[in-house]
Amino acid sequence: MIFNVQRYSTHDGPGIRTVVFLKGCSLGCYWCQNPESRSAQKQVLFDKRLCIKDCQLCVTFCPNAITRLNERIYIDRNKLTSADYETLQHLCPSLAMTVCGEIKSEDDVMEMINKDAAFYQRSGGGVTLSGGEPFMQPTLSQNILQKCKQQGYHTAVETCLHVPWKSIQSSLDFIDLFLADLKHTDMKIFHQWANGSAKRILENFKKLAKVDKKIIIRIPLIQGFNANRNAIKSMIDFIANEIPTNEIHFLPYHTLGINKYNMLDMPYYAPSEPLDDEDLIQYATTYAKLKNLTAILRG
Repeated sequence: MIFNVQRYSTHDGPGIRTVVFLKGCSLGCYWCQNPESRSAQKQVLFDKRLCIKDCQLCVTFCPNAITRLNERIYIDRNKLTSADYETLQHLCPSLAMTVCGEIKSEDDVMEMINKDAAFYQRSGGGVTLSGGEPFMQPTLSQNILQKCKQQGYHTAVETCLHVPWKSIQSSLDFIDLFLADLKHTDMKIFHQWANGSAKRILENFKKLAKVDKKIIIRIPLIQGFNANRNAIKSMIDFIANEIPTNEIHFLPYHTLGINKYNMLDMPYYAPSEPLDDEDLIQYATTYAKLKNLTAILRG
């Protein structure tokens, strides 16, 4: 199950890349910018700003799950069927209502990837698996990565490492670069904000450190969660002591994904304002450099 294929990307590994987004994640981070990636199932996104006032197509073709009252569209998501998702896939003329999630085989994905082979060769780029969490679908991830290596493509994976180690281990031979998230080292705080186990992630980092792979650590800085000196120091100390990398990317929190929660009828619990603390960001980059780490700020 994938939900997007982004071509000509330049921010997810070296060179020009094709990024394949796999659906499903084992975390529930409050600040997630791609909430449509969390569920492993198909979902309907509805942007009421794009809805054509007099259009009744969705109500007409999916009457059991979609109704219109006082010029507003209501979706009973529990009543959506496989047939409804199929119907809605290309129904809405304004794209106010879209379906997120599509079943693809590795051969289907490779057909899309191979179209950009010339760009990989010229730019030193390749293919990146992202999500969600790619290792939530370990067989599909392994098969795609293996086929990419057989074609000579550089491979990268964006991962939170919140999966059983065996799900990662099966793909190790076919991965050139890990773009791995480290969000916190405190077990209780991490569970409160991400509904997951920091212990599992830290243990997977230590296992990954024993494998000869290039690793870039990504740290999202979220106010109220880890955007403070103690949390930042703890994460950088862990990296410096445990991970064979010299590169950290700091990602200050932004609010660009908020409307997606409205489109999915999901509550949004994260801060409603982007992180604007230059002193804290300066501290993070300075302390990383003190530990002989290259600190890069990503907008």
